[in-house]
Amino acid sequence: MFAQICENLRNLGFAVVLFFTPLAVFAQILQPSAGSSASPAAEEENIVPTFETQKLARTYILDVPAPRGQITDRNGVPLAQNRLSYNLAINFPTPLDFSNAQALSFVREKIDKAEKLIGRTLRISEEAILRSYRNRGIMPFEISQNLSQSEYKEVKDNLPAGMIARPVYVRTYPNGRIAGQIVGYTGKTGRNPDGIVDNHETLWPETEGREGLEQTFNEMLVGKHGEYKLTFDKDGRKTSEKLVTPPVPGYNVVTTLDLHLQELAEQALEAKAKRGAIVVVDPNNGDILALASWPTYDPNLFIPSISSEKFKSLQDDPNIPLLPRAFRSSYPPGSTFKIVVGIAALESGAVQPDDRFECVPALQIGNVTFHNWKKGDRGALNFVQALTESCDTWFYQAGIKTGGEAIIDWALKLGFGAKCGIPLRGEAEGRVPNDEYMKATHGRRLLNGDVANLSIGQGDMQVTPLQMAQAMGIVANGGTFYQTRLVQQVQTFDNKIVTAYSVRAKKTLDLSSETLDQLHTGVIDVVNGPGGTAHQASLDNVEVAGKTGTAQWGPKNKERTAAWFAGFLPADQPRFAFAALYEGDVDSKVHGGSAAAPMIADIFKEIYRGQQANSTRKRRAPEETEVRRAEPVEEDQSD
Repeated sequence: MFAQICENLRNLGFAVVLFFTPLAVFAQILQPSAGSSASPAAEEENIVPTFETQKLARTYILDVPAPRGQITDRNGVPLAQNRLSYNLAINFPTPLDFSNAQALSFVREKIDKAEKLIGRTLRISEEAILRSYRNRGIMPFEISQNLSQSEYKEVKDNLPAGMIARPVYVRTYPNGRIAGQIVGYTGKTGRNPDGIVDNHETLWPETEGREGLEQTFNEMLVGKHGEYKLTFDKDGRKTSEKLVTPPVPGYNVVTTLDLHLQELAEQALEAKAKRGAIVVVDPNNGDILALASWPTYDPNLFIPSISSEKFKSLQDDPNIPLLPRAFRSSYPPGSTFKIVVGIAALESGAVQPDDRFECVPALQIGNVTFHNWKKGDRGALNFVQALTESCDTWFYQAGIKTGGEAIIDWALKLGFGAKCGIPLRGEAEGRVPNDEYMKATHGRRLLNGDVANLSIGQGDMQVTPLQMAQAMGIVANGGTFYQTRLVQQVQTFDNKIVTAYSVRAKKTLDLSSETLDQLHTGVIDVVNGPGGTAHQASLDNVEVAGKTGTAQWGPKNKERTAAWFAGFLPADQPRFAFAALYEGDVDSKVHGGSAAAPMIADIFKEIYRGQQANSTRKRRAPEETEVRRAEPVEEDQSD
């Protein structure tokens, strides 16, 4: 009979490679209980089950939980899989004719021996022992769950008769915290049952996804139960046990993430940011290659369950490690938004490439003075020069001339103000303030002062790091808006595709070649030009294009800084579009060029290590960092 179980599993293809679980494991999990009087030759009794008392129960059909499917990166590297865990259990001999005193004595003797083997105290009440014996004595009585490796080593060859180290499969996250907020975690659907054994109860508690992809794709990951049959004779002795139907493993979820790039992004955040996020996408198809937030957590903390103390520690951490900032948090974009303003200005014809505006230290709009981040007069600049130096006063003028309606329209076209549509709970929409929003929030329409603030990515504008990377991907590829993709496909354990999420171009923005040339020249000069603000992102062997941004948000007495660097590389044939966000403390003096740009340099220095430079346009200059401040919006209140 036991050989038949193994053969059934083998025929089903319980893949050793796919689930990293040998066939012997399933044999162990489903083996006959010690102390049973059943024999392979025993005939099964076809008796209708009844559950009035334990002794009258003759046949049980129990469900065998299926191994949960894997979650992998784009190359098939596991992000979530299964491992063996061992629970220490006692098997009661059948028939179940112990008195209460005999049952307690039997269990206490086993517990005493177990405590000596594993070196710790096992606290189990007499009530729990008797309840288990009277209600479900045909099932193993677990006295310790999830043995450590050292504990299992001690017990596996030294267990006394009547005890087993019962193997079950549990979730594991082999890369620890890497991509932890994206993969998520699982939790038990319930505690170990202690009532009378019921037909089709599971052999051990199942798990369900509680966060991340584990939650979103839970129904596809869980698989299909198998069935295990136990038969007892009229005297209560076990006569047979048989795997009637093997469990069917859950489907595997293949993501678009690149584990190596994800790890580099998290390492860069850990090294250089107390809080922040980095997103990297493929501009040629919309695939998310890295979706990193900091701080983060290790989902293994939740397996098999997290203690209330550890969970409270995560919840109470002021840096909020449970928050995936990359897609659930939104921030003012600062000067990165000048790319959008430039597109609106050039595409609407309000500003021509050679038009010049004075880059003065300050500008009066209504009754408020708006400042540039540089204190000196930079003279008359065209668009490329203004973008390179990130001249605020230039963009105040260009933005007002272009008008709020055109800027808002292009912001929406580039995906701001709407969810990217990734299969993760709680994605933020961000915000693009229009007249309707301004009237509802501030009791007035969008005024010139608001447009000036919007032109440098301040005021009520809010974007997520994911939205920013998505927009940079559109600029990088010349105007194609691809549906952002986090999951490539769902497939069976033998690699048959169940659901595929194809690359899909949502729309083409029809940007003119002149506008694209102006943008590309500007963002290249931001990193490599003499007056650029992102020299700390410059690399020796690949040309980086991008835009820095530094913005403030929150109440004035608790104002915090969002330091950005967003762009793409290689500049001439983009393979990566990115957004890096450094979330500063109250009154922090960080800036996009000094805080966010170096994180991108750290990542791609490693990616392009040893490769030759692909462009001769690189220019070096003394470092300048972008430091600026936007004043609150005030304008003629009579308007």
